[in-house]
Amino acid sequence: MNIKNLIREEVLNQEAYSAPEISCPIKLDANESPYDLSPSLKSKIFEGIKKVQMNRYPEPGSPELRAGFSKLYGVTSDMLLVGNGSDELIQILLIAVKRQASSIMIPTPTFAIYKISALNNGHKVIEVPLDKQFDLDVDSMLEIMAVKSPNLIFLSYPNNPTGNCFDSSKIEAILKETDGIVVVDEAYFYFSGKTFLSYLDKYENLVILRTLSKVGLAAMRIGILIGSPPLVHELNKVRLPYNLNALSQITARLYIENEAEFQKQADTVVSRRDELFTELKKIDGIHLYPSDANFILFSCSFDTDSVYYSLIEKGILIKKFDTLGILENCMRVTTGTREENGEFLEALRTIIFGEELKAK
Repeated sequence: MNIKNLIREEVLNQEAYSAPEISCPIKLDANESPYDLSPSLKSKIFEGIKKVQMNRYPEPGSPELRAGFSKLYGVTSDMLLVGNGSDELIQILLIAVKRQASSIMIPTPTFAIYKISALNNGHKVIEVPLDKQFDLDVDSMLEIMAVKSPNLIFLSYPNNPTGNCFDSSKIEAILKETDGIVVVDEAYFYFSGKTFLSYLDKYENLVILRTLSKVGLAAMRIGILIGSPPLVHELNKVRLPYNLNALSQITARLYIENEAEFQKQADTVVSRRDELFTELKKIDGIHLYPSDANFILFSCSFDTDSVYYSLIEKGILIKKFDTLGILENCMRVTTGTREENGEFLEALRTIIFGEELKAK
């Protein structure tokens, strides 16, 4: 058997998504919440788990969750689809839409899964570089849309890895001019407070994604899609019958009941992010980019490999971008606790101003 004769070219020609596990006491690389759930919330989850019949399938389609999220977001339950993280919901969209010569458009740089999932599902991808302010080059996008008519456009809001929210008027211009689906991925909404929810009544081609991964529930993989009822009706045909396990459903219900507590924790992360930004700004050779998310993108005037690996030696893991262009010499640090941020700053100053960077 020749495997290469059986696998599609789009799969053969790419690398698997890389999420290397590097063991470090301080982990500031994956945009997770630095705070675990409170003991009281955890005990509620454990009490719920005790009632689960492990020999039975979970509730198909998560109707109870959709009813809860519909009240939370002020939409009807037929506008909601719940998934195994927003990654599954992205995949559902890509499975459902037609494949054509140029069906998917994304700005770059952005969340890597948009392109990876699109290629894995047989789509061609149009990439449009962001401008120098990390905003959408909307004129170029509109020109390409007029010719190529992409079926799906993914926009991360705020954008990962740049951290900024795109100009909302540019997103609305795209919504007005396309007949395709525009996905506004609000994974970091809890830190920006900016949303396109109010635009749903105006644009039937708008889809909003949310996830609970960034507010302390990354382990449970809970994603939410919000769109027009006719579109959600079709997407539901693609969803696997029991796509969200019973434990994740219990946890998601807990989130709905305690949303204010989770948001309070997110607000604390924003405060820690702003403190971290202020301190990083004081370090010569570090160049910061404003953030609406729970992380900060920065470039530096030093050898980024030396900085990155010196931080790992000190037990601190951040994200380094091995790419040319707009992200050259850039790294991304997730906001940690005040103590974690302090240790990161102290290590960074030591590396930059101490002898160890000069020696490398």
